[in-house]
Amino acid sequence: MSQSQLPQQFKSFIEKHKLPATFTDTIDEYYHPLAQWINSHRPQDRTWIIGLNGAQGTGKSTLSAVLKIILEADYNCSTAVISLDDLYLPREDRKVLAQTIHPLLQTRGVPGTHDTELGIHLLDTLCKLQANQSVSLPRFDKAGDDRLPETNWALFKGPAQVIIFEGWCIGSTASPEQALVDPINTLEAKEDSDGKWRRYVNHQLQTGYKQLFAPIEKTILLQAPGFDCIHRWRWEQEQKLIANTNQAGSTQIMDEADIRHFIQHFERLTRQNLRQLPALADIVLSLNSEHHIIDSHYKNP
Repeated sequence: MSQSQLPQQFKSFIEKHKLPATFTDTIDEYYHPLAQWINSHRPQDRTWIIGLNGAQGTGKSTLSAVLKIILEADYNCSTAVISLDDLYLPREDRKVLAQTIHPLLQTRGVPGTHDTELGIHLLDTLCKLQANQSVSLPRFDKAGDDRLPETNWALFKGPAQVIIFEGWCIGSTASPEQALVDPINTLEAKEDSDGKWRRYVNHQLQTGYKQLFAPIEKTILLQAPGFDCIHRWRWEQEQKLIANTNQAGSTQIMDEADIRHFIQHFERLTRQNLRQLPALADIVLSLNSEHHIIDSHYKNP
């Protein structure tokens, strides 16, 4: 599909997010078939929750947004997109966790730093939403590292026929205790030498997150080629954040050294997901090192 043939929604989306011209090929080859699959498989009498997992920088937000456009425009399928990132606990709540459990919990990201009760309630509310009802969707300001006030939340009008629930650890499961003994990077060795932080994170996956992920019926995986790509992709994300915010001088925006340290918080679970999730996901979209989807695999086409 040429740029001139694109619907205006796609043109605006591509321009806003500064996506390459080749992105139109990705839409045609992978996103449209995926949207068609979702529409043809979804139940007609209830809301369908799809989980979307991908490591940092794999393009979860982009895929979710494009699927919403296609599902609503081509199939009249009302679609809500929920990001796990928008469920982060407010900064003050994480400060309390850092003071009472472990200092590393001040940093958003790992299981234990999200408001799982809010997420469970939100998914339940969306599933019950009628045509004359609406619900506010939480928003988290990454530049300010804090949840936005409710007056800035987005309004979703029901019903929700499909919910796309995206996040870096969607569908992740707990590890055996023995697997947590040895640190896997400098952060774990120096800042979690006794393993208390990683055991706490693991426990969260056994409890609140297990309940949060329970309603997910199908899972899509954006599979990165390896962990080495994650640093570069996450740094590219941060550069976009700097370009799109008025808070370029904010202490909450990270430089490249900060990013290298930041992603170590995610390394253990990301590596586990890279090993385990391809066999568990219903659909796998494989990426190359340049961020392009190069293959798709459907368990049940």
